Parts: sequence; C-alpha cells; structure tokens
Amino acid sequence: MKQDLYEKLSSYIVRNQDRFYRLAFSYVRNQEDALDAVQNAVCKALEHYEDLKNEAAVKTWFYRIVLNESLAILNQKKREAAVDENESLERPYEEKGYEIHDDLYDRIGRLEETVQKIIKLRFFEELTLDEIARILGINLNTVKTKLYRGLKTLKIALEEEDV
Repeated sequence: MKQDLYEKLSSYIVRNQDRFYRLAFSYVRNQEDALDAVQNAVCKALEHYEDLKNEAAVKTWFYRIVLNESLAILNQKKREAAVDENESLERPYEEKGYEIHDDLYDRIGRLEETVQKIIKLRFFEELTLDEIARILGINLNTVKTKLYRGLKTLKIALEEEDV
C-alpha cells in the first residue's frame, strides 16, 4: 500500500510540475530559486510520503509544501540581504513565459501576506476555496472573507490609479 502511495505521489508531481514551478516563481520571482523550491518540496514530499494519512489530500498537501518552501527561500534571501547590505544585488534572471509585470500583480504584492496567498492560489493556480483553506490551514469562511476583502481593496486601488 505504501509503495502504491509513493507511485501515485510521484506520478502526481511529474504531471503537475509546471504548476508547482509557476506557483514557486510567483513568490520568489527568480528561476533558480523557484527550481530550488520545487526540488526541495519534491524531496520533502518523497521523504515523508508515509506521513500522508489521506490519499485524496495529495494535492493540497503538496501545494502546502511548495508554498512553505517558497516562503522559506524568500525568508533566507531577506536574511542574506540584511547581512550583505553593502554589496550590490545581481539582477535576477527572468524566465520567459512566467514574467508577471503589471500593476495588478504589484498591487497584489502590497496586500497582507495571507490575502496574497489566497488570491494567487485562487486565480493563478485555479484552486477551489476549500483546497486553499486546507493548504493554508485556515477556516473556509476566513478564506472567503479575506479573498473578497482583498479583491475589494484591489478594485479600489486600481480605480484610484485610473483617476
């Protein structure tokens, strides 16, 4: 049974690798870091696949791992940047087809971190609100509230820019 779960998990990861890369890239905004986040997530998932209690939760379980690995890389970069303040920062490589350079994406980046996660998972990854609640480990009604408040804030901010 455990070998069967391992095979299903491996197959799921291979089928959806582009989606995981896109999610990681939306956070770290750097090709190498996004690849590292996905690779770390795959390693952790395959090492700890036996901890997965419900086979039906593979999707949300793995998305949570990718999200946590992406955030860990961001936190590591912040710590390194604080130490290397005096050094000039190298311009990151931009992956063609994954660039997100528009006012909307910048506005999303200014929202509360949880709201950013919810909006990215809902609209960029097309996950259901229930899946998002499970990935983030928060109540479904909280996800709905934060999503609609965040969308309202975005709408107001974009309308003010147009004026």
